[in-house]
Amino acid sequence: MIDLKEIFFDCVDYSDEYEWFEFKSNHVSPDDIGTYISALSNSAAMLGREESYVFFGVDDKTHEIKGTTFNQNESVNGNESLQHYLARQLSPSVAFYFEEMRIDSKRIVALVIPAAKTVPTGFKNVRYIRIGSSREKLSKYPQREAKLFSVLTFGMPTVLTVESKRQHLTFNQLFGYYGMKGLKLRENTFEENLDLRNKDGKYNLLAQLLSDNSQMPVRVAIFTGKTKASKLYAAREFGYQCLLYSLDEVLRYGDVLNIFQADETNRIVERKEVRLFNMDAFREAVINAFLHNKWVDGNEPMITVYSDRIEILSRGGLAPLQTKAGFFRGHSVPVNEKLSEIFLQLHISEKTGRGIPVISSEYGEGAFDFSDNDITVTIPFNFINEVGDKVGDKVGDKVGDKTLNDSQTRVLAEIRNNPNITKPQLMIACNLGKTSIDNIISTLKKKGYIERVGSNKSGYWKTN
Repeated sequence: MIDLKEIFFDCVDYSDEYEWFEFKSNHVSPDDIGTYISALSNSAAMLGREESYVFFGVDDKTHEIKGTTFNQNESVNGNESLQHYLARQLSPSVAFYFEEMRIDSKRIVALVIPAAKTVPTGFKNVRYIRIGSSREKLSKYPQREAKLFSVLTFGMPTVLTVESKRQHLTFNQLFGYYGMKGLKLRENTFEENLDLRNKDGKYNLLAQLLSDNSQMPVRVAIFTGKTKASKLYAAREFGYQCLLYSLDEVLRYGDVLNIFQADETNRIVERKEVRLFNMDAFREAVINAFLHNKWVDGNEPMITVYSDRIEILSRGGLAPLQTKAGFFRGHSVPVNEKLSEIFLQLHISEKTGRGIPVISSEYGEGAFDFSDNDITVTIPFNFINEVGDKVGDKVGDKVGDKTLNDSQTRVLAEIRNNPNITKPQLMIACNLGKTSIDNIISTLKKKGYIERVGSNKSGYWKTN
């Protein structure tokens, strides 16, 4: 059971009220409370949450904790208790309850409201819903009403229940990936073992994601400055293939971006080489983004590279049974349970809850930004040189030579960003074949842009 105080602090931390919680300072009329119970109960069901909440003692604008004099044991109409009055007017019956807490020596009263189960919750024969932070009559919004009835009848959509966009799927890459991991899939049983069909026998969204064409874009966008208003340098596409291959390629591209920097500080004999960012933290952030992304909404994770950081965004926010405190403790609550099992089977991730602590121990809890719709992890660059040597500056300022074509300019930029980059890494970074890379390097050498110092194996690129 989730600790109610953890839920309370999560709600206070959000910048706005969302559709599953409400703040009130003090007294609210009994009928208002009843309509809140109806609206929040129905919204909780639509969001896949088990409960929703009204917290008395918090300013709904500033989220300041003020304490409350609200009396949940008061009488209505002189002789009927508030709780009995509410229970009598709700249909169907809802097992709501009040709980008192002390936060910073201030009294807080929580109204805990279970989600609607089989039919929408109504108060005085009217059903309500939350739209943002507003209460509305459900009948005014037929599309939301239809969605609510669908959830109550069939459950929340998942990667196992949502039908694939296409039913003619192939899985050559999936078989190849399992083979690379030393595991064997059997043609006649893999669909059943991996739950690739829904109960109607149709390929589901999980099958689509694992097929040879996931029909999902997975892009890494690189900007030369600190915001998306700056010049877009490159947008690499890794999607539209088996999701497992997309993940692998994003991780490899991260290694390409993670340049070595020469640290001459206190140098006596050997110089120290420092990576631009912590690769373990990047890996865990990307894997978590793929694993916990809300794929059922049709949106993919986003990886964005700026001149001073990388941002990794996954859709969907915290899982309904998760809190921020549990999140940072490493308490794992998979959003996509079957995908989590597949990642575990392939040794991509472990159900040890290690990933988040790896990131937070390196960059702090402030590296995470939460909203109700997404989670963003920010990985700052560890520059050891002056601002003028930063990646974004190099990309923006030093690759504009008009005598070079686009491919040559791109290769030169990659070499300037990482003097230790290898030809295979250049092939991945620039999406070019070996022959093209060899020809471009030869051209850059002839034009005096680069020269090789040392051997092919242990040397590095010197740029002019």
